[in-house]
Amino acid sequence: MMELANPWAFALLPLLWLVRWLPAYRRPLAALRLPFFDQLVEAAGSTKAGEQRRSPLSRLLQLTIWVLIVVALARPEKLSEPIVWQSAARDLILAVDISGSMDERDLVDSEDQPRQRLAAVKDVIRDFVADREGERLALIVFGTRAYVQAPLTEDLDTLTALLDQTEVGMAGPHTALGDAMGLAIRQFEASEVEQRLLVLLSDGADTGSRMSPINAANIAAQRDVRVVTIAIGDPDGSGENRVDTDTLKAIADTTDGAFFTAADQQALAEVYQRIDELAPRKVATHSYREHRSLSHWPLALAGLLALLMLTLDRRSHPPATTAQPASARPEEDAA
Repeated sequence: MMELANPWAFALLPLLWLVRWLPAYRRPLAALRLPFFDQLVEAAGSTKAGEQRRSPLSRLLQLTIWVLIVVALARPEKLSEPIVWQSAARDLILAVDISGSMDERDLVDSEDQPRQRLAAVKDVIRDFVADREGERLALIVFGTRAYVQAPLTEDLDTLTALLDQTEVGMAGPHTALGDAMGLAIRQFEASEVEQRLLVLLSDGADTGSRMSPINAANIAAQRDVRVVTIAIGDPDGSGENRVDTDTLKAIADTTDGAFFTAADQQALAEVYQRIDELAPRKVATHSYREHRSLSHWPLALAGLLALLMLTLDRRSHPPATTAQPASARPEEDAA
């Protein structure tokens, strides 16, 4: 498939004929007056002194060269077949609580063996991330403070490696739930996709955030961020070890998300499987055509034809002495 990048260049085609109507530049020259000027001009093959007659072939070459130059200015391009690819129209952030209470060993695996909360969460998240090919994911960890462990990226292998390096207590012993949500909202500011999903996993109550979780939820709702909250822990516990299910439910309701509880590792895995049912993954289709410029071909052909025209003109009209009739004024065309 061919197309012209600058089709307006063809408006320059009449310029060659317009130039012919412009008055010639004249300057006084010394001349030899001859009484047989007409016979000399006829023998030299000119209609005027200093102006040679161009053959029809030379004029045709001149016209062809100009057309080729205009075609080159129009920038003809060869287009490849459409290259189509798809990408996920969803950005997803995982916010994982790594406060001191995540060291508890009360989650049961498939073999009924107790496991550390964070270790069980890592296993489930690792499998979840492996199925997100083509999506952009980010990882936020929080305790007393919230930190971006991995920004939004499609490099899921690196994100998984950073998740494996996360340990309990790295962000402090307490639970800053609202700050983690605020940090996630800031990460979404650079996102241009329609679907933005935050998966928030916590096993404790907010104890010291600079932004309350409910306020953060209202801001998330205003910016079209859906929040899925997952509670791991004992709602009947005491202090920071008591998971605040009421707050997590309110966050999910405010953002049109969902609230889940995970009593064991299998239940946690089922929660992540249901996330796609809650917010189906949207796919954006992109297409691209490779543009290959062909302007060099008409330019090269114009150059060859110009050399041919000069060669023909030199053979047809060897250099001759400029002369004027005795009655003419001492002026000659210089162009």
